[in-house]
Amino acid sequence: MLLCLSPAWLAKVPVPGQEGEAALLISKAVSFYPGGLTFLDDFVPPRRATYFLTGLGPESGHGQKAAELARNLTCPTGASAELAQLLEDRLLMRHLLSQQTGVAVPATLAFTYKPSELLQGGDASPGLRLVELSGKEGQETLVKEEVEAFVHSKALGDSLQVAVKLSGWRWRGQQALRLFPRAQPDTVVDTVLALLEKVEEEESVLVEALCPPAQLPLPGSPAVGPELAVHICALVCRIQGDRPLLSKVVCGVGRGDRPVRHRNTLPRTLDVALAQCGLEEEAQVAAVRQRIKEAAEAALAAVLALEAGLSAEQRGGRQAHTDFLGVDFTLTVIGRTLTPVVLKLNSGLCLEACGALEGLWAAPRLGSAAEEAASAPLVETMLRRSARCLMEGKQLLVVGAGGVSKKFVWEAARDYGLKLHLVESDPNHFASQLVQTFIHFDVTEHRKDEENARLLAELVRTRGLHLDGCFSFWDDCLVLTSLLCHELGLPCSPPAAMCLAKQKSRTQLHLLCHHGPPWPAPSLHAVACCPLEREADVERAVSQVPLPGVMKLEFGSGAVGVQLVKDGPQCHEHFSRILRDLQGEADHPGIGLGWGNAMLLMEFVEGTEHDVDLVVFGGRLLAAFVSDNGPTRLPGFTETAACMPTGLAPEQEAQMVQAAFRCCLGCGLLDGVFNVELKMTEAGPKLIEINPRMGGFYLRDWILELYGVDLLLASTMVACGLRPALPAHPRARGHLVGIMCVVSQHLQMLSSSGSRETLQALHDQGLLRLNLLEEAVIPGQYEEPYCNVACAGSSPAEARLRLLGLCQGLGIDTPNYPVAHFLSHFK
Repeated sequence: MLLCLSPAWLAKVPVPGQEGEAALLISKAVSFYPGGLTFLDDFVPPRRATYFLTGLGPESGHGQKAAELARNLTCPTGASAELAQLLEDRLLMRHLLSQQTGVAVPATLAFTYKPSELLQGGDASPGLRLVELSGKEGQETLVKEEVEAFVHSKALGDSLQVAVKLSGWRWRGQQALRLFPRAQPDTVVDTVLALLEKVEEEESVLVEALCPPAQLPLPGSPAVGPELAVHICALVCRIQGDRPLLSKVVCGVGRGDRPVRHRNTLPRTLDVALAQCGLEEEAQVAAVRQRIKEAAEAALAAVLALEAGLSAEQRGGRQAHTDFLGVDFTLTVIGRTLTPVVLKLNSGLCLEACGALEGLWAAPRLGSAAEEAASAPLVETMLRRSARCLMEGKQLLVVGAGGVSKKFVWEAARDYGLKLHLVESDPNHFASQLVQTFIHFDVTEHRKDEENARLLAELVRTRGLHLDGCFSFWDDCLVLTSLLCHELGLPCSPPAAMCLAKQKSRTQLHLLCHHGPPWPAPSLHAVACCPLEREADVERAVSQVPLPGVMKLEFGSGAVGVQLVKDGPQCHEHFSRILRDLQGEADHPGIGLGWGNAMLLMEFVEGTEHDVDLVVFGGRLLAAFVSDNGPTRLPGFTETAACMPTGLAPEQEAQMVQAAFRCCLGCGLLDGVFNVELKMTEAGPKLIEINPRMGGFYLRDWILELYGVDLLLASTMVACGLRPALPAHPRARGHLVGIMCVVSQHLQMLSSSGSRETLQALHDQGLLRLNLLEEAVIPGQYEEPYCNVACAGSSPAEARLRLLGLCQGLGIDTPNYPVAHFLSHFK
């Protein structure tokens, strides 16, 4: 992240093929490093910006030049002069916000002269009166009638004063406050008429009620000190999915008879400000905080909805969007309820106030409200949009298209502007129509992966594909992909590491011998196991591996064929059954039988099961996400339930992340997005298996929803040799608890088109999250989950109770599929 202190350090240059747009080049900037180090750097050649944010208000000192720099850039832009003008238009924003549920604005009378099209549509609410003037002169009678009707209207409530001000971009920050007694309408009329002489097209004169400050403490509480007023500013940021998120609330306190403004009061937290005014009751403070959150987030949602209907020219460029918003409130009483009333929106002052609070020497002592950086969600949005800019137009080869559960890949690729080329065995796969190039090639015979990698590399060269990266999200194709990357000279973890991680017994046996350094060594997390290729191996394994044990396919996925075995006869029986039923790819496509049906016996360890999804680049851990799994339906191990974020204690969570990372490094997995399955035992984390690809099922969707991090985008960036910029310690924005639906237990429900339509409708309404994992409802001896149904909540308990209620209502919860039991680990 670079700071430019002068417009002269930046230059716009035309981009061939993108008419009217320009790239932004940086020749000089202040750079930042850990430990508080800063340097003034000159860049030769200049660096190309992948995100641009500039101050556009009069306080920036470079408003006009900054506005020109931000206009029509090829890189994402977090603000523009065009959008700032809309935000700073009090009348337009008041018109917009008065239509939002849960947002209170002052009663306002507006005299507009040739208003913009965005104001068309009449009064937005009973508290907002728009009077369109045909001219600026000869309006005395109309103004007098409107002002007198306004000051006598019930919309003003208990307000004793009104303010008269100009509305328009020209007038921001340049007006003295004009306050008049509500009982003197003639003075108000004279002031309005005088100001009307100054207005130009699309400008207005506003007469608005001055909301009386709340009398704190509330009636019935002991009185304290002189009457004080609270000025509240809330910073709200646009996060993943164009959703608003309240980042921080900062307050100022001043005399009730003098409006409190930015920069004329010391910043303080909401709790401290309300306590100074006499309100300390915890429930009331929490209620005020919740009303501020709802109103601030509704304000940004309304602004984003307005922007969505604007053209690129109206926004100031194709890439210009509002990434954060400041919302100024005053606290008053409406109907015996403490209510935050929105006074205005701003594009920088609230962010400045948050920074001032965080910069106080005592900030570390003020608790979490002061310690958490207000700009954190904004920076995450900057990084996400920057990553999209870097990846737009990248050419990537995908090996293996997967099934319906991977449909999101093709949708996301289109959204990110990726140019995908696909290698797939099925010539009729639906994804063949969604890519730039389709290469029909049999990738199911994995014993020929080395030969196939050479053939595919030659095909890529013959077709003239100029690739930036190559990756796979499909278990069967991971080794082939690594070999192909090696042939093409593209970034990827070494083929030997992929082979090691792909074969489950080799993974465990290799890590058992890995005693370090570093310490704790991966051997601490590995589990005793023995490979099984023929019947004679079973007896040897029984003598080497403590029972009970777990038998599974060496190269399997989706828990197909995984079973708990308690003694030798059960081991022989299950081994014979798998060798008979699952002989090749045709018997159960997509679970790794192209590698053969060899098995392994591993020790069964008691404990809770967890997934750790890692992003690793150059052998460095960039991000980790831990989720919890519910108890399985023994003797099988098909997943039943899951919860994210983890309910583990922070120390145990850290152990899980370290164990997963050390096991990946121990196998040589240095670059990629990896899914590691572990159990938390009394002795610490124990490895189940490593999946050297992005987590399957619902994991990508959940992590994107809760943390705003897209594992798919991270995968493509690593595949292109680009280091994803991810939050080192991501914080979840809620909780998700989900349950799997399986055909053997839910055949009747899943076979009903009405039930499936109900699930989809509930998903569309945001009442649950539905992830389809299979396309057809087909019963079978070796089953995989058909879909995952999840509910969100502000706590695990809330999400769990919502899900349990839905499962009972939808028929997912049955005596043979006790959802309450599967969710019991998440209490």
